[in-house]
Amino acid sequence: MDVYCERVGLGFFAEPLNAISNISFLIAAWLAWLLARRTGTPSGELKMLIGLGAATGIGSILWHTMPNSLTFWLDIIPILLFIMAYIWLHTRRVLRLGAEVAVLSIAGFLLLTFVAISYAQVFHGAVVYTPGMIVVLVLGLFHAREQQIARFTLLLAAGVYLAALFFRTIDNEVCAAVPIGTHFLWHLLIGSVTYLAMRPLILALPSRR
Repeated sequence: MDVYCERVGLGFFAEPLNAISNISFLIAAWLAWLLARRTGTPSGELKMLIGLGAATGIGSILWHTMPNSLTFWLDIIPILLFIMAYIWLHTRRVLRLGAEVAVLSIAGFLLLTFVAISYAQVFHGAVVYTPGMIVVLVLGLFHAREQQIARFTLLLAAGVYLAALFFRTIDNEVCAAVPIGTHFLWHLLIGSVTYLAMRPLILALPSRR
């Protein structure tokens, strides 16, 4: 499972930066939870989304400390579920479109992801995560056009996502010059994207107070 520049051994903490940097997802979930409580919008659906954001970080920590076939899936599945839940919530609660549109959007994302898996070795796996960036970009365009609150935050998230993909791609390429690699920057930036994506969603939801 030695696929990252930082890993040089077999120990539990052989990728310290790659593991610790996943705290960004936990911070993102915590900040989103505080924002939801402040705005009075912590619905069951939103709690599930925030929980999936935190689970993404936990799964990645497990993968980078104990890489095996089980933790590989624990690293991937929460990400997929988070994006699917986000598409559903944003389409239904913010854009106020029908369930059919939400389901078709999720199906389109899954189809793109399935196709991208065939190119998993291209750019060190970055292609697999490109559908996620497309989701953020497309919803960001709709959000900027339809909403006034946090209008361009999702577009900012798409830009940060692109930077994250860049650092994920060059991890092994710069290994000789930068022994710690750049994969940890992928975690830090995608953790930021997680919060930047949830923020406009939360602010656009009606308060339950």
